[in-house]
Amino acid sequence: MWNNARQLNLAANALHALLVVVLLAAGGLWLIQRPSFTLRSISIDGDTEHINTPTVRATVVGHLKGNFFTVDLDAARAAFEQMPWVRHASVRRVWPNALAVTLDEYKPLGTWGSDQLVSTDGELFTANQGELDEDLPAFDGPDGTAKEVVARYHDFQKWFAPMGATPDEVTLSARYAWTVKLSNGTEVEFGRERNQDTLYDRARRLTAAWGAVTQRWGNDIEYADLRYPNGFAIRAAGMRFISEPDKGKK
Repeated sequence: MWNNARQLNLAANALHALLVVVLLAAGGLWLIQRPSFTLRSISIDGDTEHINTPTVRATVVGHLKGNFFTVDLDAARAAFEQMPWVRHASVRRVWPNALAVTLDEYKPLGTWGSDQLVSTDGELFTANQGELDEDLPAFDGPDGTAKEVVARYHDFQKWFAPMGATPDEVTLSARYAWTVKLSNGTEVEFGRERNQDTLYDRARRLTAAWGAVTQRWGNDIEYADLRYPNGFAIRAAGMRFISEPDKGKK
């Protein structure tokens, strides 16, 4: 090779190119490590009703590693999504030393069980319930049923509107039986769904008779059991009224 001028030229050119690459890499490494690219600010936009600076500082800042060039945006997004109330976060770089974050918060619909909240989309999340601005309805049910319970809550809202009542509590038991506590104080036992119309038919039976029931027994109806084929049972002021008692419960 040493006697071959062409090969010597090729080798020299390759060495020169390698040297240029090494110098560029070293220069780039030196550049990205300059203090001017150290992350100095984070701007937060979007849904921030329950987000504050101390929470961001305590939950996120310590998890951000690197500078403008080296920070892991996926890790940053995951850190923001670990904050209470945050459903989704998007993170982008802002030249030369900042991050811009857009947050999407959960919209609480009600409480779930003893220590969680459920969103309007039927998603469970954990947050400080003391931050709620208003009393919310209470929900509960077996694992994986949050969306179903939320959907039924909206049904119960419509079905009990003729009575001037709204659901304060909606519970789906481990046996998949439904119980609703209404804003007028009445607890309504629906039982289990037999088909897609079971709950609606039972609710309609009660609302249709509600005027006559309260006229006869007063407005203090503590309990209504709708698990009868063609009637229902109520408890009010220490007495119990049963419609169609000869038919068994379902």
